[in-house]
Amino acid sequence: MSELSLSLPLSTGGPFGWLERLVETATGWFGLVIIFVYSFLIAFALPGVSEVVLLAPLDLGLPYWAKMSAIILTSGLGKAAGSVFAFHIGQEAKDSGLIIGWLRRSRFDIIEWSEKQTVKIAQKWGYLGLALALCVPGFPDTLSIYAFAVLEEDYYKFALATFFGSVGRLVLWLAGAETLVTLVEFL
Repeated sequence: MSELSLSLPLSTGGPFGWLERLVETATGWFGLVIIFVYSFLIAFALPGVSEVVLLAPLDLGLPYWAKMSAIILTSGLGKAAGSVFAFHIGQEAKDSGLIIGWLRRSRFDIIEWSEKQTVKIAQKWGYLGLALALCVPGFPDTLSIYAFAVLEEDYYKFALATFFGSVGRLVLWLAGAETLVTLVEFL
């Protein structure tokens, strides 16, 4: 497989655009630390998409497939760790009710919509549903993580679901991007 050489519009810009640019320019083994931290933060605090990590130009002295595997696994671990942190916050919010009340009174009823969607997924598929929901490329998953965190209670299963969902998402995105690159080269 060849290096992914397309410049794709994954960055969302905004106040955290500097962090996305840091990921997109991360090199060497320290770049994996940057990817971990970015993935951790995107799980509970940052708006945007996690696929940005696939653009990191890491030079690890590894074959392409090994480099991409390292990026995907590091991002998955970072997202799982950040999700557990969000899960803890969600458990605290569930107990206090203050955040949920504030969000319900907000102009956009994000909680009602996300709760309905998440409850449907959680009731039907449980933690597998969370993993599948997190596999959707390009969709910011912070809201899903928090909504699911308020409904569930098992930290270990939550961490596994977010890890596999994150890895699945990046693998799906990378496969799609590789297919696009192949088609462009073919044409």
